[in-house]
Amino acid sequence: MKPMTTSLSPNTQDSPAQTGEPQSTQPTPKSATKPDRTRAVQPVLEKLFELYPHLFGAEFLPLKLGIFQELLAKHPEQFQRDSLKAALGVHTRSTRYLQCVAAGKPRHDLDGAAVEPVAPEHVFLTLIELFRRRQARTKDDLQPKLRTQLIAAFEASGLSRQDYLSRVQSNDAQAITLLDEALAEYDAKQARQEALLRAFESSGKTVQEFADMYGLKERDVNAALARRRGD
Repeated sequence: MKPMTTSLSPNTQDSPAQTGEPQSTQPTPKSATKPDRTRAVQPVLEKLFELYPHLFGAEFLPLKLGIFQELLAKHPEQFQRDSLKAALGVHTRSTRYLQCVAAGKPRHDLDGAAVEPVAPEHVFLTLIELFRRRQARTKDDLQPKLRTQLIAAFEASGLSRQDYLSRVQSNDAQAITLLDEALAEYDAKQARQEALLRAFESSGKTVQEFADMYGLKERDVNAALARRRGD
């Protein structure tokens, strides 16, 4: 299967600033510092907050694809193309915005209505970007937490393993290695749960008796059984 790049704009007319996701998980050269870029577009960001506090206020929400064009069409007197594009770029690359994407919140339109889920590949890229930002600020190993987040994102996608991997293909070797490690942990967890369920089914015990026998919590055994029934 041929790898693709980490540029994940679903629509060729949507730039990263317009779609609301990082274009790549790999560092890119910067011609201006972050404070300089933020100051340059601050008036536009303030206007966005004034017009749409439910999207750009205290709580950020993922933006629907094509919202850049909608803003230009709806407010031709208040926004210019280049400055709006730059402002949305600053906004959607901010850590606060990436956190709302990583949390699995759906995309929202200008009215604040949820319109579609964020694509699994965008959630994946966002988790990797947030991990790199946080890891750069600490000596603690944040990979165990990242693996937990990647597993949760994979499960939340509802995709098969093959379909998920086809969606998140990347030429970013480190990102793919991190995902491989997360999926290996997921496989090990699934194998342990399967072994536990087989032991329960052959034990002839009640859930409470089985949990007591193995030093487990009854709710954990019930949760594993519920997942088996769901499968």
